Amino acid sequence: MSKTIEITSENFEKEVLQSSIPVLIDFWASWCQPCLMMLPILDDLSEELNGKLKIGKLNIENPNHQFLASKYQVQSIPNMKLFKDGKIIKEFVGLRKKETFKIELEEALK
Repeated sequence: MSKTIEITSENFEKEVLQSSIPVLIDFWASWCQPCLMMLPILDDLSEELNGKLKIGKLNIENPNHQFLASKYQVQSIPNMKLFKDGKIIKEFVGLRKKETFKIELEEALK
């Protein structure tokens, strides 16, 4: 079972833009193999960074979510955007090793 939260067009504002802690949103699709490879990495990081960072996944295949992918200029996936105080502070595109990604996230959260 996933430890990340499901982000939808309905909960985006509350879970992401109004969050009291930074939020990493993974824009993904089920046909994207690198996206699927990121799943266990994001689940692990969600546990390891619990309290410092919330991690959510937004499925861009859902027609109700496509406007968010467009609004945040998602051109290729996996595409992960780090939000703090409702604004994007860092972007990550492509498959990443867990150890490298954890370091990149911790640096961005400083």
